[in-house]
Amino acid sequence: MRAAGGIRVLLTLVAAAAGLAAFAALTDDVREGGAFGIDRTLLLVFRVPGHLDVAAGPRWVREAARDVTALGGFTVLTLVSMFATAMLLIHRRRRQALVFAGTVLLAQGLSEVLKAWIDRPRPLLVPHLDLVYSSSFPSGHAMMTPVVYLTLASVLAAGAQRRSEKTLLLGAAVLLTAAVGVSRVYLGVHWPTDVLGGWCLGGVLASAAALALERAAPQI
Repeated sequence: MRAAGGIRVLLTLVAAAAGLAAFAALTDDVREGGAFGIDRTLLLVFRVPGHLDVAAGPRWVREAARDVTALGGFTVLTLVSMFATAMLLIHRRRRQALVFAGTVLLAQGLSEVLKAWIDRPRPLLVPHLDLVYSSSFPSGHAMMTPVVYLTLASVLAAGAQRRSEKTLLLGAAVLLTAAVGVSRVYLGVHWPTDVLGGWCLGGVLASAAALALERAAPQI
């Protein structure tokens, strides 16, 4: 059992290191300026050929994209985080509540600092189908979604008895994280590399939080 736990921790650390290295490489490339060719190509995949102002798919797809993207927005994530922290406190899991809330606050602050420092313009290639208020890299939605949902899934999965339950929880969190990120590109408010950068850094923070929460649990 301890050997399995040690292997899991090692794999998590390796994945986090890889994510951090990928984010650093993306940041260096983005700061050199301009959008990558893959950025332009993927952004245009979600537009009707010859009509860049028209998003691909029927109207309900655009409405669904806005609904999904809201799940990674500041208001929803704040409400989810406050509720989750309160539930942890009610169940006397104070250290877990502190780790979770601290990670969310750290991630939000780091996102704002990085956006201001890198100062990448939002895509102007296509019209924005959602409101924007800050710089483009990294995507705050893509970064904060794994920090909140993946970390919470890890907390819940730790108490699950069946492997299928753990798989469902973590799979749902990963799917939600992916959907929110894709919605940002579909709505034309982020370059794909903005989303990739957010996923990388958010995944690193979520991994660190999951390990810290696991260590904190037996001591509560």
